[in-house]
Amino acid sequence: MSLRLLASSLLGLSATLASASPDDEQRPLGDYHRICPDYTRYAAYPHRPFSTGPRELPYQRPTTKCRTFQSDAIEKVIEDVTSRMKDPDLARLFENAFPSTTDTTVKFHTKGKEDTGFFRMGSFGGFHDEGAWQGPQSFIITGDIIAEWLRDSTNQLRPYQPLAKKDPAIHTLLLGAINTQAEYVIESPYCNAFQPPPISDLPLSSNGQEDNVHPAYEPQAVFECKYELDSLAHFLALGNDFHDHTGSTDFLTKRWYRAVETLLNVLTEQSKSTFDSKTGEFQRNEYTFSRRTDIGTETLNLKGVGNPLNWGTGLVRSAFRPSDDATILGFFIPANAQMSVELKRASKILTMVGKTTLAQKLETWSTKLREGIMEHGVVKHKKYGDVFAYEVDGYGSSILMDDANYPSLLALPLMGFCEVNDPIYQNTRKMLLEKSGNPYYLEGNAFKGIGGKMSNTYTIIAATDSS
Repeated sequence: MSLRLLASSLLGLSATLASASPDDEQRPLGDYHRICPDYTRYAAYPHRPFSTGPRELPYQRPTTKCRTFQSDAIEKVIEDVTSRMKDPDLARLFENAFPSTTDTTVKFHTKGKEDTGFFRMGSFGGFHDEGAWQGPQSFIITGDIIAEWLRDSTNQLRPYQPLAKKDPAIHTLLLGAINTQAEYVIESPYCNAFQPPPISDLPLSSNGQEDNVHPAYEPQAVFECKYELDSLAHFLALGNDFHDHTGSTDFLTKRWYRAVETLLNVLTEQSKSTFDSKTGEFQRNEYTFSRRTDIGTETLNLKGVGNPLNWGTGLVRSAFRPSDDATILGFFIPANAQMSVELKRASKILTMVGKTTLAQKLETWSTKLREGIMEHGVVKHKKYGDVFAYEVDGYGSSILMDDANYPSLLALPLMGFCEVNDPIYQNTRKMLLEKSGNPYYLEGNAFKGIGGKMSNTYTIIAATDSS
């Protein structure tokens, strides 16, 4: 048994993905949690009233007292939108989906005005730092797993950002989410998913895996430690979106600044080549990841290092994709593009508040990444012309594909990296939306579109009917 597994056992981390323990049940906030059903079980059954359309869709929201967060602004949006929809089935889909994050995934939230009076024994190191876990905090679980992914939580909260200026509850929820993510980035910047905050009384979870990771992480803080560049970009995006919609700079705390400096250190480390440009000697990467598995995309080859990457590209390595699958070639273009965009956005905010030195650092990195993408991330395709590659290594190798995720090549305009009418993007888009150009473009009798490894490609291809 590895030391990490032993530590997990001593902590009583009995939950696994295959079979969730009672600790993994979604229990809402407040005094009603003992009588509210576990939502993962509740959602498995249809509930009345059904929509009046031909599909008779069920009403799947928890009862009001069993929702994990309440917002009048969200209820008003639901009422306004559904009242103007002619299709009652679509209206029911929106009614169920739009509030799903606040209804079911706000596992812990505090306004931070008073001491919670609780912290987990043996809490991870950052807890005792000055200012750590102070102010509003929000722990947003990914769904049926009691853990927070940086990427997921940012996107789960994104639909509510426009409401933050008018609704103080949403404002505090988002501010808390930024503060919580900052603590996670400070604690373990190479990790993608995290345990509940030490100031909560929530139990810890285990992913049931045996991983060997460097830098070593604290199991009480981290649920999984796959280094994904887009996770750090999403941390910046959460604050950038908050500022865009509210004009507030309340999130610019000492802890946020420390998290940004930590992020910049990761960019520096992960921009290094596999071999020294002068001596040619091997340079061991700061981050390595090995998992005991028979699934190739769940671990990095070459004993956790990954495939070699060349020097002088201006790009930053990402060990894993947003799908949590390992990259083949470490310079993952969609994440580099997203990071470039979010660094630029953050630098403008920092300039506005007079943090010009830090703003210049972010601006420099943003420009460096963009130039690296245009020089090394654009390849000439014999059919489509100049296109953005999905992954490159700086040696001339490239992966041409896309995955149904965010960030992705198809989403480059959505994230603000380029315009929709950009010629290279248009060529790329055409390539991605054709079976001859994208190995993960799926087409059947009922539907077609971009899939990915997690879409169970072979099952879809082999399907003989629409069911």
